[in-house]
Amino acid sequence: MILIAIIIGCVLGAVIGINLPIISYTYSTYLAIAIIAALDSVFGGITGVLKGEFDFKVFISGFFCNAILSMLLTYLGTKLNVDIYLAAIVVFVGRMFINLTIIRKYYIDKWSKKIEEIKSKKEKQKI
Repeated sequence: MILIAIIIGCVLGAVIGINLPIISYTYSTYLAIAIIAALDSVFGGITGVLKGEFDFKVFISGFFCNAILSMLLTYLGTKLNVDIYLAAIVVFVGRMFINLTIIRKYYIDKWSKKIEEIKSKKEKQKI
């Protein structure tokens, strides 16, 4: 089911991306930081699901609050002529790597246990 959603999303993104105009350089930093903030929320949501702590309200509020806050920081930095958005990128990307590490360890442990179960079943069958 998730694979189907990913395929549909990729196809829609490709079709829409071809037909939309290119975003101007003025707004590209805002869009980039909003996408990074949204990805951070998505990875955090996946981690929450794996830990059994997922709450949809927290996910949605974090998704939009992170994106809006990061865009406001980018706007403030533009007005002050300081690249404040770099701090937001460092924080969000750092959190994304932490969440990705948790997800990776979860699946490695899950697959390792499954392999051990298969090996133990084969050993029991031999005896």
